Amino acid sequence: MSERLTELQAWLRDDLGLNDFTVVPASSDASFRRYFRVTGGGQSHIVMDAPPDKEDCRPFVATARAMAGLGLNVPRIVEADLARGFLLLSDLGSRHYLQALNEQTADRLYGDALGALRLLQAAPLAGAALPEYGRDLLLREMALFRDWYLARHLQMAMGEAISEILEQAFAYLAEEALSQPQVWVHRDYHSRNLMVTEAHNPGILDFQDAVIGPVTYDLVSLLRDCYISWPPERVAQWVKGYFSALQAEGRLQGVKAGQFTRWFDLMGIQRHLKAIGIFARLNYRDGKPGYLQDIPRTLAYVVEASAHYPEMQSLRRLVMERVLPQLPR
Repeated sequence: MSERLTELQAWLRDDLGLNDFTVVPASSDASFRRYFRVTGGGQSHIVMDAPPDKEDCRPFVATARAMAGLGLNVPRIVEADLARGFLLLSDLGSRHYLQALNEQTADRLYGDALGALRLLQAAPLAGAALPEYGRDLLLREMALFRDWYLARHLQMAMGEAISEILEQAFAYLAEEALSQPQVWVHRDYHSRNLMVTEAHNPGILDFQDAVIGPVTYDLVSLLRDCYISWPPERVAQWVKGYFSALQAEGRLQGVKAGQFTRWFDLMGIQRHLKAIGIFARLNYRDGKPGYLQDIPRTLAYVVEASAHYPEMQSLRRLVMERVLPQLPR
């Protein structure tokens, strides 16, 4: 048993007074956080283990309370020891959207998730204690694709021509993202962070990196998910329906459907470049190679979306000519 797990169990027993409980792994994510399910006395809770030298629980606690105040189904903070990085949370169950999504359930599950997303995006910006999704962060994220995937994973030399293609594409994508209406952004709103719940579906997890940012960001995370894909025509229908719902609620007035689709596509390229870089970094830095299997799907989104925009053609050719041929067959 690890020293950290021993400390966690002592916290539950000595500080919280729990007796006759069991602790089993619940899940892990792409960070240093771990989650355990604690059962005992007929109740079940989740414990977040976030080592304080690597993770800060405070954004999670603050955002959980803020999102609960918006009416979203997020874990309730039962107990917290921020100094030691332990949180006792209500249990939203063990069935992720990724496990439940199929041809028959997709419209219902995505309908619930899109409804929750509209609720999140309706939150007032005034007084929101969230950082801005600014240009510097957008560019740093896309640089992960260059540094960890192209240079580290593919061992591609970053010569002048390739560097110029990337810099121009990154700058353009950042400008397009900043031109969008700004709303509350979960920032990881996808099938592994949404739980199927009997009431108030979905349960929403992993929101501690929330920001104020582009209106299409979370929509891309959900509908062009790095872990599950759908036919482009079906995605287009969901995007159209979401846009219509926003307009019916009096939002995005003056924005045309074509403009919204453009925002969605270009935002997707930015997000997927970042995700590919993160997947490679998880392999090399954190010893988590499993995410490499999600790169081909994510690259396919970049190729698909970039096909429609002249400004993305140099990047698209780079991916098709220098990257896709190196994917495992």
